[in-house]
Amino acid sequence: MLRLARRVRAMSPVNRYRGCPHHPRATSVQRVVLSWDDLAGRALGRQFPEAVLDVTAAVGAVGPMQTQTARSAFLGLAARFPGTTHAQVTEAYAAGAIVRGSTIRGTVHTASPEHYSVLAEATRVGQHPRWARVLGITDDQIADLWDSMEDHAREWRTPEELRLHLVAWLGEHSPATQDAAETAPGRYLAFGHGGLVRRPASGEKWEGQGKPLYATFDRTRTATMADVVRLHLASHGPSSRQDVAWWSGVPLRVVEEALDGLDLVEEDGPEGRAYVDLPGAPPPRDLPGVRLLPEFDALLCGYDSKARDRFATPEHHRRLWNETNGMLLPPMLVDGRITGYWRAAGTARTRPLDVTWFSRTRRPRKDELDEPVAALEAVLGITVSSVTITRELV
Repeated sequence: MLRLARRVRAMSPVNRYRGCPHHPRATSVQRVVLSWDDLAGRALGRQFPEAVLDVTAAVGAVGPMQTQTARSAFLGLAARFPGTTHAQVTEAYAAGAIVRGSTIRGTVHTASPEHYSVLAEATRVGQHPRWARVLGITDDQIADLWDSMEDHAREWRTPEELRLHLVAWLGEHSPATQDAAETAPGRYLAFGHGGLVRRPASGEKWEGQGKPLYATFDRTRTATMADVVRLHLASHGPSSRQDVAWWSGVPLRVVEEALDGLDLVEEDGPEGRAYVDLPGAPPPRDLPGVRLLPEFDALLCGYDSKARDRFATPEHHRRLWNETNGMLLPPMLVDGRITGYWRAAGTARTRPLDVTWFSRTRRPRKDELDEPVAALEAVLGITVSSVTITRELV
């Protein structure tokens, strides 16, 4: 158990009386155990702020958004702030008010510059062993290589230009490992570095999966692992230490060390895990109705992949997540629970919407889809020609 957890429990009014059988409260007071629904309500309170915000403030409020599927930032904002337009999101990207790049766990995230500075620290810590393993270089060499990559990317670079720079650097500093840059993992490391951001090479199509360019990200601050923990809790809490470690891609022991020095609130939760949160966190929120979430939405990807029950049952999670390729179907949120998925297939400006709900859950009414459909149309700049609702046995 975390040293933090022991210390918080020692200060708890309830635990203060444990071990004292003569105290009148010793047997009558018990710690409240949070349920999955409790955790979900509190997370919804920060992932779905009730205030209407512009794009820049919205991304800062909900925290980093996993966006290796480029349209996910657009869809995530539309689900949380209906009426967000394609132009508004594009303008925020183009102005650098929000940024996108390969960070924690080697995935792509969109974040405010302030939060991206924190993600960069998590990436340096979490991806360090991968760089050492794939490239076979020392810790000091990794630090020098990162500095060299960032110097090289002071102007926008293609992935191939970054790969060639990596090959050249290894040829000069570690010739015996130069071939590692020619492997698939090595080619990824050329741009999979938290010190870089990306933009579409073709121009303004930020929602597309076209070829990217990369450039150095100028950090707004020097972040620490304590900042990483605070960012996760502000965006996704309450969380277990396993949730923080999975989300950040950082070893559990490093998370525990960061937790140990923070002033946090701790409560017991499902499956015997302790859950921590920031003091003064937003209150829980109910979220009636239907929301169409993006692939890799934070309601799933903000948490340990083995403990996502707060928003989806294990059976539904297995249906949504393809373990073979790591892809997630775009989830549908109904009354604060993920109970299906949706598709608006194709690239045409006019396309049909197919909504699937899982058996033994509440069927979404067609009129409940009016606002989500309008939000989808506004943020992707499309027209939905028809809506089909289908039940799936799970």
